[in-house]
Amino acid sequence: QVQLVESGGGLVQAGGSLRLSCAASGDTSAISGVGWYRQAPGKERQLVASITRTSGRDTYYADSVKGRFTISRDNAWNTVYLQMNSLKPEDTGVYYCNAAYYTANFWGRGTQVTVSE
Repeated sequence: QVQLVESGGGLVQAGGSLRLSCAASGDTSAISGVGWYRQAPGKERQLVASITRTSGRDTYYADSVKGRFTISRDNAWNTVYLQMNSLKPEDTGVYYCNAAYYTANFWGRGTQVTVSE
């Protein structure tokens, strides 16, 4: 199994940037993909971006973050990043990383991102 720890969240003004990190430990060689999810207050957790091993750097972005966010990883899949630029108040929420590991999924505890007007 794997363990995930998110970091990098904080309070930022609209238009600013943050870089979130998802540090993975354990059997990271078996991770097939990692996704970043956002849960805003009173809303369901939604996929923001993901990256898989399939084609090396296969990525997905929600329409709301395309052109602003970039997901990346190190070669050993020890850390997955979410670079967030041009942040908007609607980006506010708790950001969680999720790792696909065989047939299981593992979650971190999340990191808070708050974007002020």
